[in-house]
Amino acid sequence: MQHNPAKQKLLKGKPAIGTFVAMRSGLAAAMVARAGCDYVLIDNQHGEWDDASRIEAIRAVYLQNVVPMTRVRANDYGLIGRALDSGILGVIVPMVNSAEEAKAAAYAMRYAPRGGRSTADNLAAQFGSDYGAWANDEVFLAVQIETAEAVANAEAIMAVDGVDACLLGPADLALSMGTVQGTPEHTDAVLQVLEACRRTGKIPGIFAGTSALARRWIEAGYLFVTVGAGARLLETAVRQTLQEVGVPAG
Repeated sequence: MQHNPAKQKLLKGKPAIGTFVAMRSGLAAAMVARAGCDYVLIDNQHGEWDDASRIEAIRAVYLQNVVPMTRVRANDYGLIGRALDSGILGVIVPMVNSAEEAKAAAYAMRYAPRGGRSTADNLAAQFGSDYGAWANDEVFLAVQIETAEAVANAEAIMAVDGVDACLLGPADLALSMGTVQGTPEHTDAVLQVLEACRRTGKIPGIFAGTSALARRWIEAGYLFVTVGAGARLLETAVRQTLQEVGVPAG
């Protein structure tokens, strides 16, 4: 049986921290995992992954005893099932704006009677023949709330059975609201989603572009916190190293 320690940590009310990896490299995913993340989020929505490279990354992350998750391109039954069949333990679904859309994602995530996932796990070669007995309990579904419409529907979305968490997207939310991140109205919307999670007993999650923002939202009560992205973190580290040795930043 394969456990999902990131999910178990969240269910105990403790923060779980990870980061996006968009670069199509199993090595990059493994190095991010080795740095100490609770999970590595393989980004199929905005990254350059294909099926083969994603499977390579999933297995590389498992070798570091870290939980592999993925963001699928869209709220699509086939894309969600394909990701799960590859051995992923967490799926993030973008742009979920209503309870009906959340129900569609939840239906695709789990086998009957808790959902309608099609039975096939041949791509998840690292798992044993008992996969079907534990998969429903260990997989983790986070829906992205990233529009003004989704914020208005947040409590109904989070109340859907089978939705474990949200992952709020602050940048897209700001665009949808016609504002910028950090304004009072934007902050109010972020806190409104947090409160919707509290009322429904679901895990609040958010993307934070910086460590300072991550700390701020963890202090506010967010638990499922994705900080930065692999390529940006790499660039930041290189710039810092160059500055430390006296090379002016480009």
